[in-house]
Amino acid sequence: MDRFKIINGINAEQLLQTIDLVKENPALAQFKFRTQSTWINGTHNRAMVKDFYGALKEDDTREPMVFDLDEPPILCGENKGANPVEYLLVALSGCLTTSLVTQAALKDITLEKISSRYEGDIDLQGPLGLSEEVPVGYQAIRVISPSRLIFPRLRRKSWSGWPRNTRRFIIQLPEAPRCRCTWKNKG
Repeated sequence: MDRFKIINGINAEQLLQTIDLVKENPALAQFKFRTQSTWINGTHNRAMVKDFYGALKEDDTREPMVFDLDEPPILCGENKGANPVEYLLVALSGCLTTSLVTQAALKDITLEKISSRYEGDIDLQGPLGLSEEVPVGYQAIRVISPSRLIFPRLRRKSWSGWPRNTRRFIIQLPEAPRCRCTWKNKG
């Protein structure tokens, strides 16, 4: 593959250099992403993303990105933003799509289109504390057909079988990651 090629909007040279650097120094692969959240009113809150830690250094070079989160009226909200579990589906769709595009670029495959639909099941008895047997959060998340991955016919053979093996590239939620909450009183 020509290492200077832009494939699917990905700088293949930069991607390959990044992979080589991480192979040489695995500590470069350690990242910490952050968000700050502020309650506005009711179920409405606002999250902001700006800085992160990665490649052995802090990075605060990007402009803040702001996200409004709220619930629909049936869940006591005012629809001032997507609800938090919808943002989780958005994040998962972004992870899968980015992974597919990046892996295609590594295989020198030019994609024409990717589209997919995500759906998750939640039983509110868990989050509302009505049942100890019902877990809090998603019981299942599905990528729903029709999921479309379109690329030229000549490349289909080299891509064959890969989408079934995307598990290692997607955020997995079979078990919730450990969360530690530390409340600091600024009084």
